[in-house]
Amino acid sequence: MEFRHLRCFTVLAEELHFGRAAQRLAMTQPPLSLNIQQLEASVGARLFERNSRGVALTAAGLAFLPRAQALLEQAATAAREARDVGQGLAGQLHIGFAGTVLYRGLPQVLRAFGSAHPRLRLVLRELSSSEQLVELVHDRLDLGFVHTTRVPPGFSQILVSSQPFMACLPVGHALAAQAVLPLERLKGEAFAVVMRAVSPDYHDRILAACADAGFEPALHFELRHWLSVVSVIAQGLGVALVPAALQQAGLPGVAFVPLAQPLAPYDTHCLWRTGRDEAALGAFLATVRAAAQPG
Repeated sequence: MEFRHLRCFTVLAEELHFGRAAQRLAMTQPPLSLNIQQLEASVGARLFERNSRGVALTAAGLAFLPRAQALLEQAATAAREARDVGQGLAGQLHIGFAGTVLYRGLPQVLRAFGSAHPRLRLVLRELSSSEQLVELVHDRLDLGFVHTTRVPPGFSQILVSSQPFMACLPVGHALAAQAVLPLERLKGEAFAVVMRAVSPDYHDRILAACADAGFEPALHFELRHWLSVVSVIAQGLGVALVPAALQQAGLPGVAFVPLAQPLAPYDTHCLWRTGRDEAALGAFLATVRAAAQPG
């Protein structure tokens, strides 16, 4: 049994006339008759009664018709879905992101991509940069938004955004009203940082910057999330150096002060395995490039 047999059967069942059915199928009557005979032989039952008055479905034909129509519809749906996936119009992408990307970069990409590709499903997972690298290497993510220069071999990247670090202080802190803040003024303060296991690049950069300013920071809080860092500061429990985008979190009780000697910027990269040519991935990366704000 072949799909061409089913197509011939369903059209003839609708027309109940060999001439009209052959015309719809863009064939002559002899090959149509042959297809019906082959189908009946495959099924093991007569599907049509043929007499001088025309063509009629047998009881077997009536029983077979809805199943044949369903098979043809399923085949058409499968072909349409495969075509859409191949063209990047459907399917899904698994995307990792570090928390601060929610405040700079990722929302713009998601809005633009969702408008242009409504049938592509995005599955997003909040993970640290280190966790994303593990998932990317094991192909459990299609791409990730990371804050690290520790890119494994075989991966490509796009610089999505670059932002300065700022001092984050409780609003009642004596230095909170400064226009700019020399980092050495924070010597002796209780620091809150994201733990090294979560973001080794950031952690090492903060320690190095404080060392350059002539002191070793007192790390009173080592936390997993940036919002946890800002929340600790909002409670008056310490100070921190954080990416400028966290100003958009809108947490009360904190002040953000530019540093007199800027640190190296906090960069966000979109990372994916080099050489992958899936249409959906290519479409998403095109949206990332269009929305990138590297300056």
